[in-house]
Amino acid sequence: MTLAQVPPGKVASYGQLAELAGLGRAARWVGRSLSQLPPDTTLPWHRVITASGRLSLPAGSVSGAEQRARLRSEGVLVINDRVDIRRHGWRPMERSG
Repeated sequence: MTLAQVPPGKVASYGQLAELAGLGRAARWVGRSLSQLPPDTTLPWHRVITASGRLSLPAGSVSGAEQRARLRSEGVLVINDRVDIRRHGWRPMERSG
């Protein structure tokens, strides 16, 4: 799964994951799939944010608090529920032919 490749300290957008997985512009499908992951998943779901850098999980929710804590523990700066994509965005190597 493409999500498993996002390294600690980096984030990817829903749309970026959809594109890398060959799903085109299926960002909403990626979000829906992530919401159905089992609670004990080892996939780094917390590293997925919106294309604008905003965290999509509500700050007052348990999952939102967990996402923020996990990102901060990896050195990702979260300010006003946003992440600086230029600084923390994942840029995988281009695949060759």
